[in-house]
Amino acid sequence: MSTQHTIAFQGVPGAYSHLSCQAFCPELKAVAYESFSGMLRAVQVGECDAAMVPVENSTAGRVADIHRLLPNSGLHIVAEHFQPVNHQLLGVKGAKLSDIKEAHSHEQGLAQCREKLEMLGITPIIHSDTAGAARDVAKWGELTKAAIASKLASDIYGLEVLMDEITDMSVNTTRFLVMKKQMQVPDISLGPAHCTFVFSLRSVPAALYKALGGFATNGINLTKIESYMSGDQMQAAQFYIDCEGHIEQKNMQHALEELKFYCLPDAVHILGCYPSSPHRHKTK
Repeated sequence: MSTQHTIAFQGVPGAYSHLSCQAFCPELKAVAYESFSGMLRAVQVGECDAAMVPVENSTAGRVADIHRLLPNSGLHIVAEHFQPVNHQLLGVKGAKLSDIKEAHSHEQGLAQCREKLEMLGITPIIHSDTAGAARDVAKWGELTKAAIASKLASDIYGLEVLMDEITDMSVNTTRFLVMKKQMQVPDISLGPAHCTFVFSLRSVPAALYKALGGFATNGINLTKIESYMSGDQMQAAQFYIDCEGHIEQKNMQHALEELKFYCLPDAVHILGCYPSSPHRHKTK
């Protein structure tokens, strides 16, 4: 496969990651992979030029396990994209809403529609992904089984929309990161930027407080911070942060110097410096 003009996504055709590829970079050919690790590996080995990586949803929270994969992937964030997610309840031709007993979808999709499903008395069934659920519902051909997926999935697999806007929240958005092998730092003069770091702290009292204090004293706004255990013994905490600012700004460099002082040797990894999405300005 040519490495030119391709972007990898996890799932099958019709997935929201597929929609994100079409919306953010329609000039690139979207290529489906079964797993997140497979999607990232496709970029690592040169099968694809980039990957569209979902990291968090406004309704259901972070995408499970993806932050564990990013630091060791060797890839860099070059852009972010906020994709509106409009879940629909899809059934086979001839099915009515009253027929549906089961709704199949990815656990994130089910979590984003939990209240509506309870109200309708429909049992949620976890599937590996949203579009894959739509594909399987079409294959099964049973009136009682439906999928929660996108309109694109209904078009691809020949399903009917039994209920539009089944999401619990009126505004439902997933944030994606576009990742490549090479870091691409935007020109500092081109507008607002974001940086993403992963780091592990030394085991000293108030280390996190002091490490993050450098961002506060240098006037840098943190837009995301998460922690999770890493290592076989589950004794070391790893932290993931997003912040406003450009890597070449003096205040960002000073904040990084203070952060490194409280971290283990070589334990600060810059995952990327990239343009802030216009979506951020709309929601302020």
